[in-house]
Amino acid sequence: MSTGSLGKIYQDHEVLLLQGEPSDHMYVIQEGKVEIVKENNGKEVQVAVVGEGEFVGEMEIFEGGTCVATVRALGTVQAITVDKKLLLRLIIEDPSLAFHLVEVMSSRVRAQGEEILELKSRFSIEPSMPSLLRAR
Repeated sequence: MSTGSLGKIYQDHEVLLLQGEPSDHMYVIQEGKVEIVKENNGKEVQVAVVGEGEFVGEMEIFEGGTCVATVRALGTVQAITVDKKLLLRLIIEDPSLAFHLVEVMSSRVRAQGEEILELKSRFSIEPSMPSLLRAR
């Protein structure tokens, strides 16, 4: 997705998307890096760091509703905002963009699946443990 230099500048720690808040757009990072964090039991957990040429917030375009994570600038960031209407127009102009979006999203799902498998393997409870401690 070619974005030129139309994006907005975000300063270090400035929030682009806030977990739990409604959103109907995504961002394409033109320069710099952003971190994706989720709150869990009152603590922030960094889920990922993405940079130039990557996008965040796509779930909000496809699913609607609220942000599933907070996206925050790491240093100075330039990003362009893409809403659903613009995204659809860009896909009509270049259908390979849709394939690229699905490709990236699929890669992210695969990586998260591998992380879940690793965590389950690392913290699995042995069968000899009392039944009250076993995961249900």
